[in-house]
Amino acid sequence: MTDYSKIDFSELAAAFADDEVVTHSYVRDIRLPSGRVLALITLDNGRDHTRPSTLGPVTLLELADRLDELKVRASAGEIAGVAITGKPYFLAAGADLSKVSAIPSREAALRMGQLGHFVFGKLGELGVPTFTFINGLALGGGLEIALNSDYRTVDASAPAIALPEVFLGIIPGWGGAYLLPNLIGIENALKVVVENPLKTNRMLKAKDAFDLGIADAIFPTVNYLEDSLKWADGVLGGTVTVKRPNAPGKLERLAKWDIAIGIARKTLEAKIGTTAKSPYVALDLLKAAKNGSRAEGFAREDEALADLVAGDQFRASIYAFDLVQKRAKRPAGAPDRSLARKVTKVGIIGAGLMASQFALLFVRRLQVPVVITDLDQARVDKGLAYIVDEIGALEQKGRIDADEANRLRALVSGTTDKADFADCDWVIEAVFEDLAVKQQVFAEVEPHLSATAILATNTSSLSVEQIGQGLAHPERLVGFHFFNPVAVMPLLEIVKAPATDDETLATAFATAAKLKKSAVLTADAPGFVVNRLLAKVMGEAARAVDEGTPVPVVEQALAPIGLPMGPFELIDLVGWAVAAHVQDTMVREFPERFYSSPNLHALSKLGGPVVEKNKAGKVTDLTKDAKKAITVGKTPVDAATILRRVEDELAGEIKLMLDEQVVAAAEDIDLCLILGAGWPFPAGGATPYLDRVGASDRAFGDTFHHPPIRGVDA
Repeated sequence: MTDYSKIDFSELAAAFADDEVVTHSYVRDIRLPSGRVLALITLDNGRDHTRPSTLGPVTLLELADRLDELKVRASAGEIAGVAITGKPYFLAAGADLSKVSAIPSREAALRMGQLGHFVFGKLGELGVPTFTFINGLALGGGLEIALNSDYRTVDASAPAIALPEVFLGIIPGWGGAYLLPNLIGIENALKVVVENPLKTNRMLKAKDAFDLGIADAIFPTVNYLEDSLKWADGVLGGTVTVKRPNAPGKLERLAKWDIAIGIARKTLEAKIGTTAKSPYVALDLLKAAKNGSRAEGFAREDEALADLVAGDQFRASIYAFDLVQKRAKRPAGAPDRSLARKVTKVGIIGAGLMASQFALLFVRRLQVPVVITDLDQARVDKGLAYIVDEIGALEQKGRIDADEANRLRALVSGTTDKADFADCDWVIEAVFEDLAVKQQVFAEVEPHLSATAILATNTSSLSVEQIGQGLAHPERLVGFHFFNPVAVMPLLEIVKAPATDDETLATAFATAAKLKKSAVLTADAPGFVVNRLLAKVMGEAARAVDEGTPVPVVEQALAPIGLPMGPFELIDLVGWAVAAHVQDTMVREFPERFYSSPNLHALSKLGGPVVEKNKAGKVTDLTKDAKKAITVGKTPVDAATILRRVEDELAGEIKLMLDEQVVAAAEDIDLCLILGAGWPFPAGGATPYLDRVGASDRAFGDTFHHPPIRGVDA
């Protein structure tokens, strides 16, 4: 086993010394009610509440020095225990990811993992009991500090406790993968280490952590530190007995452990395929944690972490994470926020499902009156009933209380008279995807609006400029394209037509932010970003079927990208008629580049189901009726050919989109695909993946990124 004390970490620390925001370890003695002395270490980076404490090499080595000093004091009988806590609101947010992603080699990555084990391991070598007081956010290495301690308490208001590493393409590498399952049992550990990160990085609340057994005690915020110190005093004096009912027993290790791992593996394969590496590496580590020593477990973590940190998927995941966390919050091309107009009432043209989803979202997020309209009162009433039912469902689930539910219901109304839109500041249409229909509804409503009211279209592929051709004020029209389901999908494509003015655009971005959506500015180009590129994918899938390739082969061909669903599962989700319409739009605009499939239209006209699915919801084939409705050739292609076609077509189309300035940069393409089409973090969106597999070079003789986003040993 690795003797961490014999490893020289000075070179690693020196590489980070110049720009690491050091989290210092401040030690003070606390005299407990019994008279015992407990040494309390407070982790604090000296920054305000907007910058959580992080754990870099210099930080870790300073903590190691403090722990060494406390070991000497413990052996001299000066202290009865040691506790670690953090500055207000934070224990620690783990390693500084911007620094970890800059690690230059696998060897350096190995040293980083070993350094964490070396330092945190000292918590078990002090000769006195150790405690961690989780006083706030504790992520990754922050939580692993606690896991390496003997006992843990948690502040009842702690907002986020998690091991999110799998979400970012790595694994808990400072003890989490070994210690957690041996503390709370394998099924609970699988939830924290694998399941939650893959559910869009779900976090635990304080009570969750306590219920799972991660924390031994939970105390209210008002006297949290005082209560934790009293509790620790009781533990030291033997008057408090710590029970851990979730800790695995012999039966769980013999019978339950491997079964749980097997079920988790099958579930992962069904949901995400096998392209992403980190979830499966995490499963292997959790399985191995059933047996063996702590030292053996830590050594496995070291090697696994080094492999993943040095690999492609971690670098791509960090790139994707930065897009979602940083670029999405500062959209490229957005006008000055001060130009945005205030929205005090919203009008929605249409009362169908999409329009009703809009109404629910706007009323919940903006808390302003929302009025819907449609062709007749029956349709309006149906839309209102849906909205009222959905508000009731939110109340039943406890997501809103009765007062808010009543307030939201009172804010929503319906009408068939467009004059009732007169005092609306924002009007959005959600009618059929037909140019003439959209032009007509705007022509009907515009005369009733004030000169400053914004008009928004939810078109998915039509020209915003053409939609506004008949308007008296086309400068106030903007594309505002949601993705379905509206409440869930985080992306909004905000489309600037040639006439759209800055005030309208600024209002659109401000409204998107209030709706808690991530907005990307696009030019008024066919299909904008997501649908244009999905049309490429769907077109190549349809081409392969038309040639005679079996649907199961086509459906699995794109698995190496790691997409959440195959092309036909995606078409079945968005709707066959919608897919055919988008394809028509792209073929009409770019007939030389987009494939037109007669079979896609034939399938869109079927009255019944088009595809067969297994229990996991994955497409296995076309239905018998669907097969009868299409005509296929006799020149099938293999999965590798389909994949290469899709890769090369995407690379070429994205290059054209960037040349045409549809968006500001390749990063905006990737942000759209991640948030609007579910492209996985381990791929980094489209452009890093296309660079890595050589598609960019094949398509245009270069790469999108310089240097390409790939692992250090690639």
